[in-house]
Amino acid sequence: MIMCATKKLNTKTRAKDLYVTPLFRLSWNYANKLSPDGIFILSAKHGLLVPDKETEPYDVTLNRMSASEIKNWANQVLTKLTEYSDLDRDHFTFLAGQKYRKYLIPRMPHFEVPMEGLSIGKQLQYLRRYLHESDM
Repeated sequence: MIMCATKKLNTKTRAKDLYVTPLFRLSWNYANKLSPDGIFILSAKHGLLVPDKETEPYDVTLNRMSASEIKNWANQVLTKLTEYSDLDRDHFTFLAGQKYRKYLIPRMPHFEVPMEGLSIGKQLQYLRRYLHESDM
């Protein structure tokens, strides 16, 4: 699961193409290299987005939400995720910050956060290194 990004295209497009930050693009490429059964985008506005969902640009962030609003958002994400996954059995990889995963991971016994605790700069280094090494 990849978190959304503030910088977006200014036109409606597929969710996977909407977010244009280096962190999102590298996270997307990293997620694809893992060959998962599915990749989902955690959107502050829409909750859980499937990559090919046509999505309008928006200006919503979890950083402006209260804890109760984030809990409600997380419950909506979990409800939608059960349409695609078994929360108790499937393994989830989070390429998302603490705010985006805080209320999700307690409901997911099998998960990993490969870049946990890394600054944005260190995340970019990690992703570039992984992608470079996997192309060799």
